[in-house]
Amino acid sequence: MGIDLSNMSMEDLTALEKDIAKAKATLEKKRIAEARKAMEMAAKEYGMTVEDVLSSGPDRKSGQKGVAKYANPANPDQTWTGRGRQPTWYREAIAAGTDPASMEI
Repeated sequence: MGIDLSNMSMEDLTALEKDIAKAKATLEKKRIAEARKAMEMAAKEYGMTVEDVLSSGPDRKSGQKGVAKYANPANPDQTWTGRGRQPTWYREAIAAGTDPASMEI
């Protein structure tokens, strides 16, 4: 595709530039529609919608905690998964000589 831009006027170049921008926008919309259709077909194979797929699964930012492994003997409502920072009640119980196994749930 050899367009000789050197012989075109400023108006012609500006018009060409606008035509290119429109063509790119049209192509982008077409590609998005094709991708959306492919996603819908793939989700449908599993009996789901795209929304089902995108909204399900583990989400680290959702604040969901893991399964509790330890409970505070003094207050069983206070639990800890065994990951991350040790809660104060756990550290204090260990310092007081409590066996970690005795606090396991």
